[in-house]
Amino acid sequence: MASTIANQSTLDSTLEEKAVNTIRLLSADAVQQAKSGHPGMPMGMAQAAFTLWTRYLRHSPSHPSWSNRDRFILSAGHGSMLLYSLLHLTGYDVSLDELRNFRQWGSLTPGHPEHGHTPGVDTTTGPLGQGFTNGVGMAIAERWLAERFNKPDFPVMDHYVYAICSDGDLMEGISSEAASLAGHLKLGKLIYLYDDNNITIEGSTDLAYSEDWAKRFEAYGWHVQSIDGMDGTAVATAIEAAQNDSRPSIIGCKTIIGFGSPNHQGTAKVHGEPLGDEELAVTRAHLGFPADEKFHVPDEVSSFYRQAIPNGKALESTYSDLLEAYSEKYPDEAAELNVMLSGQLPDGWEEALPNFDAGSSMASRNSGGEVINAIAQVIPNFVGGSADLAGSNKTNMRGIGSIQADSWDGRNMHFGVREHAMGGILNGMALHGGVVPYGGTFLIFSDYMRGSMRLAALMGLRVVYVLTHDGIGVGEDGPTHQPIEQVASLRAIPNMTLFRPADGNEVTEAWRAALRNEAGPTALALTRQNLTTVDRTAPGYRSAEGAAKGGYILYESSDEGPQVALLATGSEVEICCNAAKILVAQGIRVRVVSIPSWELFSAQDEGYRDEVLPHTLPKVAVEAGTSLGWERWVGNDKSKGLIIALDHFGASAPFAKLYQEFGLTPDNVAEKAKGLVN
Repeated sequence: MASTIANQSTLDSTLEEKAVNTIRLLSADAVQQAKSGHPGMPMGMAQAAFTLWTRYLRHSPSHPSWSNRDRFILSAGHGSMLLYSLLHLTGYDVSLDELRNFRQWGSLTPGHPEHGHTPGVDTTTGPLGQGFTNGVGMAIAERWLAERFNKPDFPVMDHYVYAICSDGDLMEGISSEAASLAGHLKLGKLIYLYDDNNITIEGSTDLAYSEDWAKRFEAYGWHVQSIDGMDGTAVATAIEAAQNDSRPSIIGCKTIIGFGSPNHQGTAKVHGEPLGDEELAVTRAHLGFPADEKFHVPDEVSSFYRQAIPNGKALESTYSDLLEAYSEKYPDEAAELNVMLSGQLPDGWEEALPNFDAGSSMASRNSGGEVINAIAQVIPNFVGGSADLAGSNKTNMRGIGSIQADSWDGRNMHFGVREHAMGGILNGMALHGGVVPYGGTFLIFSDYMRGSMRLAALMGLRVVYVLTHDGIGVGEDGPTHQPIEQVASLRAIPNMTLFRPADGNEVTEAWRAALRNEAGPTALALTRQNLTTVDRTAPGYRSAEGAAKGGYILYESSDEGPQVALLATGSEVEICCNAAKILVAQGIRVRVVSIPSWELFSAQDEGYRDEVLPHTLPKVAVEAGTSLGWERWVGNDKSKGLIIALDHFGASAPFAKLYQEFGLTPDNVAEKAKGLVN
């Protein structure tokens, strides 16, 4: 396959210098126009980025989502103008006016790159270390698909994952976790250029960063090189060496931040603020450009870069021919690959989801495990695992192998004790496409990967989180492991769908909704303690299918209408059902409402919500977590609405004792409800 628009032997050195300086000045001009941003990193890494993009990166500006393209990640997202300049120059739908509108309302050039917003941006970066970690997930997805579908002479999945990362990326702990796993899995298609410029916001990296980064990555099992990042030939040689090594690679590019600015290069000043009009004019002249002409792109530079358009089309055409020949020889595999890359799920997958027998007793983590194993049989690209807690999370797919460096035919991922990295890797897998990823840990440790979960929601990725041990039911492990505020915290993330199912059949509905949700992530909060599967054939009870609406009437004691409603999620629904029995015995008409997903319930029309929870109906809400947010459903009038919750940490004791001591009992719920009715 042709893959470059330039090579070392034919590229005119004068044109190369002018093309590199165009990147530098477009970046500096845009930051100056916006009066905010980070010009230093784009100016320092312009040569290395130029070499990668023009000699090695296989991409197609006319088709940014081409499935077998090389992925490029600007993990150092603060240097976004480096990426935007390259996208504009190589012919993506990012105009010069978009560069002029950098960081402005409605532009395609936000302060940090955003996937799905700007053509050619493969992931949303900014929080340092996230892009670094996403790349590991992308490389995992590429390798898994390649091992499953590639045949001799038919490399239908065969691309690299490149990234530019910074000192800050390497300092963030998430990158250490991700690098460790990448080395363990020997992800040889992963090649990172590290902008080793010795500067962060506060000044020299000597202030807080003195480790030997090269030895650190050697210890992780990476191929490590250190080069002059201002020398295109050195960058090219290093990339080729990386391509020929079976390990993940990091290339330390020694650069000068803000290169080209006579008075500010090499200083912290140029890291995160505009050069200033006077310094920028001097810089333009110093680099051989008109001192007074902003956003200047020489014609010969534009013509050179725009070769990426026909080159990309040629790459796609060659790949299309390969796929056509592959389809003729391996029609079944080709059809399956097409379905996987489309993001669609196989026909009939929903029919395979299990139903659970009424009256059975099972923790929702266990019923969740049964659903996972049912899904595994019908969705062949369902890939996931746990942060060393598979036995507790019940996330293991039985009879299906594990992904290891020398074995990629399995689907069970072992993320190790690395929740931070797991979250970012899941995002990378989803971004790559072709796999449906999930990951498990304890709900309390969702805090460790919250940044990645937030970015999954921002990017609208189909990622499923299995978060078990969801409350004080953890029991003797005590308050360090008992989530109190985590459910409310996850509900606060826009575009995050949280489910806290009440029994096995609600777990099934939660998974159904999660896999249907292609517009954002879903978190399942599941119990350690057993829950009784509701007998929905009993008088007054309703089907678990109502869970698809996020909230529904689970039980109604009388056709005459309720006097009080008991609201709950998860394990507390059973408490409310038992409280309802007490109230009915006392002649009080009662409704039990299960609200496993506030987000889906909120998305229903107002008429449905009012039917389930009439404004005038007294309500008692019950949840083994903070009360924050429940006012939305019970109101602020305490004579008509009460919340039984935990606005304090838990304690170490058997879970039944904790529920009793904290008032999470049928008797207490019934007493509070009776008080409202009276």
